[in-house]
Amino acid sequence: MTRPYLLASTDSEPVKRFYDVIVIGSGIAGLTAAVGAARKWKVALISKSVLRDTTTFLAQGGIAAALSDQDSPQLHFEDTIRAGAGLCKEEAVRILVNEGPARVRELMEICPKFDRAGGDLVLASEGAHTVPRIVHAGGDATGSEVASALTEAMQQGSRVQVLEHEFVIDLLTNGGHCIGAVSLNLKTGVFTLNYATVTVLATGGCGQVYTMTTNPVVATGDGMAMAFRAGATIGDMEFVQFHPTGLYSGNSPLFLITEALRGEGAYLLNHAGERFMVGVHPQAELGPRDVVVKEMVRQMQAENQEYLLLDATHLDCGMLKERFPTVHDTLLNRGYNLCHERIPVTPVCHYMMGGVVTDLWGRTTLPGLYASGEVANTGVHGANRLASNSLLEGLVFSDRIVRDLDRYISSREESARRLSILLPGPSRQGNQADGVASGRKKLQQIMTSDVGMVRSEDGLMNAVRELGLLLGSLRAPRADLEEYELFNLITVATHIAKAALLREESRGAHQRDDHPETDDINWKRHIDFRLKG
Repeated sequence: MTRPYLLASTDSEPVKRFYDVIVIGSGIAGLTAAVGAARKWKVALISKSVLRDTTTFLAQGGIAAALSDQDSPQLHFEDTIRAGAGLCKEEAVRILVNEGPARVRELMEICPKFDRAGGDLVLASEGAHTVPRIVHAGGDATGSEVASALTEAMQQGSRVQVLEHEFVIDLLTNGGHCIGAVSLNLKTGVFTLNYATVTVLATGGCGQVYTMTTNPVVATGDGMAMAFRAGATIGDMEFVQFHPTGLYSGNSPLFLITEALRGEGAYLLNHAGERFMVGVHPQAELGPRDVVVKEMVRQMQAENQEYLLLDATHLDCGMLKERFPTVHDTLLNRGYNLCHERIPVTPVCHYMMGGVVTDLWGRTTLPGLYASGEVANTGVHGANRLASNSLLEGLVFSDRIVRDLDRYISSREESARRLSILLPGPSRQGNQADGVASGRKKLQQIMTSDVGMVRSEDGLMNAVRELGLLLGSLRAPRADLEEYELFNLITVATHIAKAALLREESRGAHQRDDHPETDDINWKRHIDFRLKG
C-alpha cells in the first residue's frame, strides 16, 4: 500500500534539514521534550503558529501533584482512577502520580512564580480531588507563566532550532520507522523534508472539531491525523471532555472559567437559583467533570435554556481579585462583575482523552515516533480526565521520552542523509468544491449536533455518513494551511464518531441516551484504530 501522504506537491525541490530529534508543538509537552533532548542532541522545535499560541498558554488551572504532608501519590492515584470511570491504565497512572512531584519541583526551579503564602505553596481544590493538591502560578495564569519559563529555558544556550509559522503536514516513514516530517513554511510557501532519528508529537488536541471550544484555533487534531496516516494506532477517540464552565457567548474559543473558582466555593445554579449539584454527587459542584456536565445538560433541557449560572457573589471580592485576576479582569472587560453578578456558563468542548496510543515511555506503535501531552493516549485519563492532570502528564511523559532517547537513537545505524523519499506528483486542482471555510463550519455543526455531550445511534450514524460525504466532496489539498487543517479535522472527527457509535454504553465523558448504563461486561475495554496496510 502506498503511504497516504496528504502533501500537495511542488514543482520545486523541497529543502532538506537534518536533526537528531524533531519536536512538533510548543505547549508544555513539546517544550519539556525540547529542553531535555537539547542537553545532548541536535533538536528542532516546529510550531505552526508562534510559541505561545497553545492550549498550555491559555491554561488557567494549575498542576496536580502530591506535594503536601496531607497528600500522597496513593491518594492522587485513587482520585485519578475514580475519575477515569474504569478505563485508566493503572501502571501509567502510577507513573504519573509517583514521578509527578519530582517533575513539578524541577519545574519550580525554572519557573519561580508558583503561588505561595508565608513561604508555603498554596494548594487549591478542584473537581474530584479529595484533598487540595493543585499548584498555581500567577493565580489563574499558570499556563502562561509555565510556558514562558520553559521557553526561556529552551532559548538559553540555544541548542534548539525554533521554527515558527511552519506547518507539519505529514510524518516521513521508511522501512516501518518514522524518520522525520515534511513541513510547509506558511510565510514563504517552501516545503521542507525534516529528517530525524526521533520525532516527538506534542501537537495538542482537536477542540476545533466542535462549534464551541475553549481550545485555540490551532487545535485541529493535526498530530492525531498525521500519525494515523503514517500507520500509528489511535485510540479512545470517543472520550472528549466538556468543561462545565465556559463563559456563555457566541464566540469560539469560549473563555474558560477555571474550576478552581468552584474549588474556592463558587456555586452552580439553575435559573430558579437552586444549587442543583447538591444531592447529585457528594462533592456537589466539585464532582467529576462528566457528572457535573451530565447534570448541567439535564437542567438546561428541563428549563429550555442554553446556559446556567455560576455564583461567586458570596465570596470575598478581594480574594477573588487576588486569586483569579485573569478571570476577574476578563469578565469585567466583557461586562460581568464576578464579585456582584451571577455569570452565565455552559459546558464546552475542552480536552481530548484519546489520541495516539503510547506505551509507558511515550513510544507510539510506529518506531521512531513518540507522543506526549493531549495528542497522546497514555492511558492516564481513562474515560474522564481528572482536573489539572493534563499539564502534569505533559511534564512526566516528556521527561520519560527524553530518558528513552539514548536507547532508541543508539539502536539506529541508518543515517537519514542516505534516505530518499518519493513525494506525490504535481497536482493543480482549483478550490475545494464547497469552500474550506464552509466545509469546516459544516463539520463543526455535524459534530456539535450529533456527537456532542449526549449521543444516540441515529445521530452518530448520520454524523459518520455526513462526514464521509464531506470528505468525498473535497479535492486534494493545495499548499494551503486551511485545506490541510480541514482534512485533519475530518480524519479526527470521523474516528470520534465511529468510536462513539461502536461503544454502546455510557461511560465517563461518553454519554449515550439510547445506552444510558455503564456496561463493564462488554465495554470495559478500549477502541483502537489503525490504518490497514
